[in-house]
Amino acid sequence: MDSPILLVDSYAQIYRGYHAVRYLSTPDGVPTNAVFAMAKFLLKLHREHPSRCGAFVFDKGRPVFRMELAPDYKANRPPMPEDLRTQLPVIRELIRAFGWSLVEHDNCEADDLIASIAEAFPENEIQIFSGDKDISQIIDGRVIMLVPNPSGDVLRRGVAEVREKFGVEPGQLADYLALVGDASDNIPGVEGVGPKTAAALLNQFGSAEQMFSHLDEVKRETLRTRLAGEKEHFQRNRKLVLLDRKPPEGTLWKLEDLRRTEPDFDAIRDIADRMSLKSIRKEIDKLAGESGKTEEEDASLFSFHESREPEAGKNAGKETGTMTQMDLFG
Repeated sequence: MDSPILLVDSYAQIYRGYHAVRYLSTPDGVPTNAVFAMAKFLLKLHREHPSRCGAFVFDKGRPVFRMELAPDYKANRPPMPEDLRTQLPVIRELIRAFGWSLVEHDNCEADDLIASIAEAFPENEIQIFSGDKDISQIIDGRVIMLVPNPSGDVLRRGVAEVREKFGVEPGQLADYLALVGDASDNIPGVEGVGPKTAAALLNQFGSAEQMFSHLDEVKRETLRTRLAGEKEHFQRNRKLVLLDRKPPEGTLWKLEDLRRTEPDFDAIRDIADRMSLKSIRKEIDKLAGESGKTEEEDASLFSFHESREPEAGKNAGKETGTMTQMDLFG
């Protein structure tokens, strides 16, 4: 199998960092908490999840077909906080400085783009850094998720983990989500069908299509009657939750577009200085071996191999405030 491709669900990680680190700013009051959290995340990615290929994948609007199906799709989500919005240009600059590509397309959601990239490279292992349950539907023998949890660990989610968490196979997950709904996306489920019932039905029939074709075999009369009246609702939900594995029109995914470049240490240092992130500057200086290193030696320290985590200096992490390792990934 070819080199693994690491894909990051960008906004999921940005929001996680933003909420983990609060009240951090430059001396003149410019918010920097989300930038700091992203810098820590990028450093941790380098140390623990090195990869030569990958990208940070961004939402850019919502797909027209989903909005036509459900005008209130994700309408329950509050707007992005202004103090986070002002940090986005610097966060994007920082990601590029670490050598990562940014992927986004008009009217496309990140999880659809991630699914289409995974589909485009069948010979590569795909590692997806996200906790979005929708992405679990594309997991198979070569596609896995790396899921941050509140304890500070990053948990591997493969086929067995999907089965354990949801009670169904990854290929059944779109049916499962269409039945139970997704409150975070403002998608109401089929009335009276919770996770256990949905899993039991799919294990009994194999798919929702087979279930609706054999409703007479559903034992509980009340459930059978409810399902019969909710078929159109279910079908709409399934179109909403099913990830679109086709690339955006006019797009051809190429592996060379996903290849990482060597980090630009000068650019990273400049961002750290502008944002008054002294501990980040110290970590970068240590990693780059600034003292007495040649430019070639400097670059080799970020050559996509596991590296030993540098010792924290006396003031390292001073800017973290309430942030811990748990917060970074939890």
